[in-house]
Amino acid sequence: MIVSPCISICKTDPSTGYCYGCGRSNEEKRIWKLEETTEEWKNNNLEIIRKRLSGWQLDSFNESYDHKINNGISLFKKNLKNE
Repeated sequence: MIVSPCISICKTDPSTGYCYGCGRSNEEKRIWKLEETTEEWKNNNLEIIRKRLSGWQLDSFNESYDHKINNGISLFKKNLKNE
């Protein structure tokens, strides 16, 4: 199972329409939740997301997403729990 790229920083950039945290559009977020969405689509979407993001935003996404995959929680949520 492919883990959702949501890293719990859910705010849409008004100029691009993409989430600041995960780089997805609202439509892509909706598709991720559908039961019939294939693993192939999700893998392709992850590639698209990584091409959309750059610099610190891409670095932050990769770090938090890897942490979420390995620990079941994004770094953002982990840090909230530790406060």
